[in-house]
Amino acid sequence: EEEEVVVLVEQAREDGSVARISFTCGDMDVDVDELETLCQKVGWPQRPAHKVAAALKNSFMVASLHLQLYTKDEAEGGFKGEPKSQLVGLARATSDHAFNATIWDVLVDPEFQGQGLGKALVEQMVRALLRRDIGNITLFADASVVQFYKQLGFEADPEGIKGMFFYPRF
Repeated sequence: EEEEVVVLVEQAREDGSVARISFTCGDMDVDVDELETLCQKVGWPQRPAHKVAAALKNSFMVASLHLQLYTKDEAEGGFKGEPKSQLVGLARATSDHAFNATIWDVLVDPEFQGQGLGKALVEQMVRALLRRDIGNITLFADASVVQFYKQLGFEADPEGIKGMFFYPRF
């Protein structure tokens, strides 16, 4: 699967550096520790690193948002070496590879929320799934973010369909 990159925001800074936030789909090399740091920032409970790594590896699609800082090279013009990169958002999807996909773990660093990045992350992921001919896209949402997803075209309980959950009782 080929990696696709879309630059969502690019901003020149006073010091001549450039900050860029990019959406990457197909990025299966997300750093687990960096993801767990992001999860802590949004207040999610800590999860075992080996399980997070397995969830990423076994996902049909992983999409990420990275902040990249390009430092200006005064002597050469242009920019110095590789940019500094920081994970600021992520979403992943599982799928049967034919009809259905479920989006999981949508999160954006609180420092970058309110700029439309979560919306762009979900919209870009939905487009990528549709391009792969996946027509039934679902997700699970906490009550506090249901309205956010409704604005993106998701419906709660369409045609009376209810999600069912099984929790083992030990």
